[in-house]
This record gives sequence, structure tokens and C-alpha cells, in this order.
Amino acid sequence: MNNKNHTIKQFELSPQAKAGVIIVNMEDQENDEHDVSKPHRDNHCQLMLALQGEFKLNIDFENVEFTAPALLCVFPEEVHHVMEVKNPKGWMISFDPSLVSKEVLQLLENKINNPFFLEQRSAFYQELTILMDLIEKVQLQNVNIYIQKSIHALLNGLLSLIAGELITNLPVEKEKENRSIIIKENFINLTKENFKTWKQPAQYASALSISTSHLNDTIKSLTGSPVSAHIQEASIMEAKRLLYFTDKTVKEIAYEVGYDEPVYFGKLFKKVTNLTPLEFRKKFRDQDYSSLH
Repeated sequence: MNNKNHTIKQFELSPQAKAGVIIVNMEDQENDEHDVSKPHRDNHCQLMLALQGEFKLNIDFENVEFTAPALLCVFPEEVHHVMEVKNPKGWMISFDPSLVSKEVLQLLENKINNPFFLEQRSAFYQELTILMDLIEKVQLQNVNIYIQKSIHALLNGLLSLIAGELITNLPVEKEKENRSIIIKENFINLTKENFKTWKQPAQYASALSISTSHLNDTIKSLTGSPVSAHIQEASIMEAKRLLYFTDKTVKEIAYEVGYDEPVYFGKLFKKVTNLTPLEFRKKFRDQDYSSLH
């Protein structure tokens, strides 16, 4: 690579967003304000309702290919880019996560599959289409505080509708299993937020108001891996992003993901991935970097 790149480009919400929300009709290509074909992340959430079209994206090293109708969610920490789109129809809504109920946002992040396929004849599909269309129409009206409040209410209604559909499709679990799953999901969310500074299981247990042994038993029984492995995996995922999408040195990346000893970080990376950091970069990026552009 000729140009040194030391950051993963992060895009903010469009200046056209009113009070933290903007909806774009996929058929209106002029609304693209940044190049979504290059790997980047956003400081906001995105929800796509694809009514028609064929889509190929990459989200955190995973190729996501699908034919509409479907829903797709992208969250702030995820590095993503659009590889190919044919004949799109539908909407993309971008929103500040602080506008949405934490419970609903957590449920979306933990339970939705990308893509979440839709049945065109279902009431759920029709309701999603009506709400997206309504949000687009309201957005075009003169801006005042009550229009903004209406958009926030419609957004929360839309996301709650999706959350309800996700819950309906989940298998019925026993009450004890439900409690364990809640602990696991809260723990995973905490690792995403705190992996750079919280390296000890006790820090997560304290934040969840449970004992370290209870946390570890719960996580291991549901995932097969101990708490420490999940903490390490969160750091390694961010390290992979930085190795893949930037030219930071291994030492710089080690510091950025919370390890003061680059040698220890290198050994940990190899333990988790079976590759050294530089081997990972060579295998996954340097051989076919041109395919990302």
C-alpha cells in the first residue's frame, strides 16, 4: 500500500439528520454522502429494509449476500462496506443509539441475524413498510420540535416492532435459562464497551452485581468458553480490524487494544487465531487488498 493509513475511517451522522435520525430511500442515489464501498465504521446504528434487490456486503470479515426482502442491522463498532448492489428498493435509516431503549437495542444486537429474511405476504412485512414510508414522509415536513418527537416515536415503534418479532421467533426457554442468557448478553455488551481497560473477569462480575465464579459458570455453560476467553476475543477482534484496515504497527495495535506488552499481545493473538499478527495481515489483507476497493 502506498498511502499509510493509521485509522479506520469513521463516519458521523449526516448533517441532514434531524435530531439524530435520517432515513434515505435506496432509489435516491443522490443522498450518498460518503463512499460506502470502502471499509469504514459509523458512530451510529443503521437499519436497512430491503424490499427488492440483490446485496453483497462485508461486515467484520464476513461476507453477507442476500436477495430481498430482508432486514439488515449494522452497529457502531462494526467495520463494513458495500461490495455490490443490484436494483435496490427500500430504505436505510441511520440513528443515534442514545435515542433508542437500551433493552430494544440490546435485543437487536444480540438476536437479529444479518440478514433477517422477511415474508412478503406477512403482516410484519406490511407494517415495516408502512412505518418506514411514514418516517420518510414526516422527515420531509417542516422541522419543529414536535415533528422531531414524532420521528423519534416512529423510530422506537419500528424497532420495538422488530424486537417483538425477534422475541416471537425465539424458542421458549425456562426461567432459569432466561436469567442466564440475560447475564451472558449483558456481559458480551460490557466486553465490547470495556475490553481495552477491563481485562479481569472480576471487573465484569462487579458491574453485573454477581460473583466472579457465578459469571464464569454461566458464561462457560452457555458458550463453552470461560469469561477470560471472551474478554480476549473482544480485544483480538478489534486488533484484527486494525491489522486489516490500517497500517498501524503491531506495537501500536497492542497498546490500542489495551496491552502494554506487545510480546504478550503477539503470543495471545497467535493463541486465539493460530497466526501471528503479521501473518494475519499478510494472509487476509496484503494478498488481496485490492478486492476491498
